[in-house]
Amino acid sequence: MLTLTLVVAVAVAVVAAVLLVRPTQTSPSHGGGPSTSSAVIAPLTGLTDPSDLTSHRCAVTVKVDNTPEARPQYGVEQADVVYEEVVEGNITRLAAVFNSRAPTRVGPVRSVRRTDQSIVWPLRGIFAYSGGAPYAIASIDTAPVTQLDEARAGTTMWRDPNRSAPHNLYARVDRMYARCADPPPPALFTYRTSTERPGGSAVVSLHVGFESGYAVTWSWDASTGTWARSIFGGPEVAASRTPLTTVNIVVMFVHYVGGVGVEGAEATLTGQGPAWVFSDGRVTKGTWSRPDKQHPAQLRDGLGQPMRLTAGPTWVELPDASYTVTIRAAAHG
Repeated sequence: MLTLTLVVAVAVAVVAAVLLVRPTQTSPSHGGGPSTSSAVIAPLTGLTDPSDLTSHRCAVTVKVDNTPEARPQYGVEQADVVYEEVVEGNITRLAAVFNSRAPTRVGPVRSVRRTDQSIVWPLRGIFAYSGGAPYAIASIDTAPVTQLDEARAGTTMWRDPNRSAPHNLYARVDRMYARCADPPPPALFTYRTSTERPGGSAVVSLHVGFESGYAVTWSWDASTGTWARSIFGGPEVAASRTPLTTVNIVVMFVHYVGGVGVEGAEATLTGQGPAWVFSDGRVTKGTWSRPDKQHPAQLRDGLGQPMRLTAGPTWVELPDASYTVTIRAAAHG
């Protein structure tokens, strides 16, 4: 009898564990609405979070250098969401957002730009950067974030003596969560359920025509269910020797006020414009709309329905509307 009781108890525990890590219903919608699943869902990925850490810590956004001199980059492969924006000289820079993971080294950390305050406004939390021009710092001062630059970072930032400045400043995201009292970030995207078929057309790759040699190609890998990133003539690999990949890519065509590539320019991230969503080897074309900075952008298809992503990390590309983005369609879409 004792043996039978023990077997039943073990079976119940196993079933409970499976139910915890495999949500049976939909993930949170774009507006951060409640999930009908009993499992905790990470807001920035739509993935199940058995640890429940994501519901107890804020977002941490780190500005990361994207020049050849900055390579290899650390920690970007662990971000929930990465924004790629155009700065002066038409080069690009990254804003890597963390909530579900806590890397001990992210960077190289670089300076703030005017576009950043609009990116982080709905996320709140921590904004980590290395400094910036007075106009750029005045801009981020308007956003509801806790700023951590090198002067205020304490043990949450450090310089690697084996690398040359300014490409040697790194952030300890694992320690930054404790410097923030904000709630978790809202959901930025709508995710498909596990039984929902993706829409759109099948594609092999996309090429984002950033200028000055910073063009990016993303290639679909059906075996891993991810898009692999290439830049500067070859696949991009993080310092961890992990290829940079993502589950989703959102291309938001924007206008840079002041002129794209001009110092002090700012991407207009309110209003509306075209948006392409790449997920599960397919592309859906629609629009993004955002009436104010307090709320994330809404992504909708041609019928006005939310464009749904696959649960997982996302890269958001912010090319100027004048840039060319090309798609290589699959032979059988």
